[in-house]
Amino acid sequence: MTPIELQEAKELHKSLHEINTFQCVDNELYLRGKDEWGKDLTICFDAFNFLEWIDKEQIEYIKEQTIKYIQKK
Repeated sequence: MTPIELQEAKELHKSLHEINTFQCVDNELYLRGKDEWGKDLTICFDAFNFLEWIDKEQIEYIKEQTIKYIQKK
């Protein structure tokens, strides 16, 4: 048998564009859409953890930053 070589994990940075599907099943929250290259991309979150982390304060911050971005354009 050949030993399995372990490779160091590399950080993955992707952009989710054109979000077209939202689904929550069995405590898994899915966002689907296209990546920066137009290929299908699905991101899966632990739904409970997501709700603990994202609250009204974070949503409000996202809105404020988006408004600033829009006003610059």
